[in-house]
Amino acid sequence: MVGLLVAVGTLLLATAIGFALRARDGRVKEKAVDQAVPEEVRALLDPDAAVTLVQLSTTFCAPCRQARVLLADLAGRTGGLAHTDLDLTSQPRLAERLSVLRTPTTLAVDSRGVELLRVSGVPKRAELLAALAPHLPA
Repeated sequence: MVGLLVAVGTLLLATAIGFALRARDGRVKEKAVDQAVPEEVRALLDPDAAVTLVQLSTTFCAPCRQARVLLADLAGRTGGLAHTDLDLTSQPRLAERLSVLRTPTTLAVDSRGVELLRVSGVPKRAELLAALAPHLPA
């Protein structure tokens, strides 16, 4: 009987943790401190865009494909917004310097090379647009 209670408790705990992690997926995290991104990322920025969405991906990341489609569409429909992709598969040191714990991670970087916000996981379109609005031209 004790074994059954332990098994049920473990399943309930795992389910609660799963729901908590899923709720955090795709949430926008604004940067409190202006922090310039490394030169490898600055080299990818679109000089004509107010904000460039830099998608950090890896080769075998299935959600990265979904994020790529969403971000490219968003950039295509929004003035002052650009999208680029950076594959971190063979660049673990860069991933460490950027504090990337999972892919996809999306960085919103302004034209000066300062990270404005980041999203871990596939972004939620409406939430990302709302967070970017103050940084985009009217």
